[in-house]
This record gives sequence, structure tokens and C-alpha cells, in this order.
Amino acid sequence: MDSSIKIGTRASKLALWQANWVQSALNEIFPGRKVELITIKTKGDKILDVPLAKVGGKGLFVKEIEQALLEGRIDLAVHSMKDMPAEIPEGLCIGAVPQRENPADVLVSKDGRVFSELKHGAVIGTSSLRRAAQLRHARPDISIEPLRGNLDTRLRKLQTENLDAIVLAAAGIKRLKLEDRISEYLKSDIMLPAVGQGALCIEMRQADAVIGPMLAALDDPNSRTAVSGERAFLNRLGGSCQVPIAGHGKITAGTFNLTGLVADVDGNRVIKADLSGPVDGTEALGIQLAEQLLARGADRILEELNYLEPDNYEG
Repeated sequence: MDSSIKIGTRASKLALWQANWVQSALNEIFPGRKVELITIKTKGDKILDVPLAKVGGKGLFVKEIEQALLEGRIDLAVHSMKDMPAEIPEGLCIGAVPQRENPADVLVSKDGRVFSELKHGAVIGTSSLRRAAQLRHARPDISIEPLRGNLDTRLRKLQTENLDAIVLAAAGIKRLKLEDRISEYLKSDIMLPAVGQGALCIEMRQADAVIGPMLAALDDPNSRTAVSGERAFLNRLGGSCQVPIAGHGKITAGTFNLTGLVADVDGNRVIKADLSGPVDGTEALGIQLAEQLLARGADRILEELNYLEPDNYEG
């Protein structure tokens, strides 16, 4: 390995913010090492006119970057954790989960109205099955319009297309300093976040004796622990972007609290539960919560959805 550390990233404004944050953190902790960014175009970036779930769903924003990591063209990769498939390729691992940003979703409306004040029949833009199902469950009168594109594109479409509001992740809005666009932070009883939302995933090659200790300095144990429980929940359900699944865990006073949700596409059936347990057993608790939802009918929802043609993607 040469003296330069190469970070692989997508080229979107938000992805570059995330990679630049990691670069700055490494420069501060290890000032003697040169750290550079390598932008990589993923399949998800290239396909702009088709809902991504139709061509693979989750993983389309990370596969090419992971391949570059496996081939040694980059030394580490920075992803949004919610883009990470449940299974990581052999030879790679999560090297660090930095302190998590706010995991909530936010409503951005054209006229600043909050969700409850939107007009009857309002049109909300989102291409996330998770968001659409929960919005429909809370407000059966609303219409959902598929909305593709990066954060800037979606904000622009709010003004140029027939939309009353859009739903975005708070983390992206905050990282790009666009908080003034937020009309409302959606409470979790209306909109439970995606698994891993708000967290970064810094991926590395397993047993990399150089990069491993560096990334350890960026790791936030509480964020990693909570995300591990959420991902175990998702993995047990076999979740993907083709299924409305949500999960959020947090650590309070030494206890891990996890809430999970499975819904049908129309939001007519929503199965939701929560569990609490010790912080040294978050993955086991995630699996236990998934088993509870499956026993309460989530298995039938998931089986039905597996027969449907996917038409949306979590973004």
C-alpha cells in the first residue's frame, strides 16, 4: 500500500459530503497520511428512468464501490448505512459506524404546511415503499407520486411538478445545511425510519492491519450497536427495497430499545412492535423482534409482496 489512502464514494453532493467528512476526520487524527477521494458511478446512479427495485433494489448504490474495494483500487468506502444490503460480500466488513445523525424523516411541503395540515387529496412525492405505506396508513386520502433523483433533484421537483410535499431523510437535509426547507420532523408513530437511516457505513477489507486501526478511531460504539440490532431485524425478515420495512433502535440508560414495522404497500395492514433488552444482545433482540412480527402476520405480507412486481425504491 502506498502512502495515500483512497476513499471510494459516489459522486452525488450528499455522498461527497459524507466522504469529505471521513477524509477530514482521518486527516485530523492522522495528519501524516494523504487521504484522497475516488468517485465511482454505481448502477443506481446510471439508471435514472426506471424504479430501482425493478433492477435489483438495495445494493445498487454500493456494489461497484465494493468491487473496487475488493480489487484494491480503493482502501475504504463510505456509504449511507440504509443503502447497505443485509449481507456484506466475503472479504469485506464494516470498519466503522461514526456517530449517527438524526434518523428521522422530514416533510418538505410547498407552502410550509405540516403533514396534518396538507389539503385533502394532497400529492406527496416519494419512491420509498416504506414511506408510502406509512403515509397512506396515516392519511388514506393522500396520493403518492413516485419521485426519483438525488436530494437536490427531489427538492427541485417539489417546485416544478404537481406535488404538495415530499418526504426526505433528516440526515441528508442537515448535512447539506438545508434545514430551512424542513416543514416538519415526522414523529416515529407516523413515520418509523429505515433501518440504518442517519448512520454512515465505512467499509473496509477484512483484516486490513493499516486501515482497521484508523477506522476504529472513527467508530461510535452506541451507533454501531444500535445499527447492528436494526440490521439483524432486517436480515431476519429478508428485507429489501421491495418491502415496506422500518426499524429504529436507540440506547437509553444502558438499555437497547428497538421498534420494528412491516406493512403492505397500501398501508392497510401495518404490523408494529417494540422490544427492549441489554446492549450486549442487540442482534439477538433484532431477530426476536422480527420473529414476533412474523408470528403476528408479517410473514403473510412478505409472502404476498414477493409475488408482486416491485415498483419503488427506498431513497
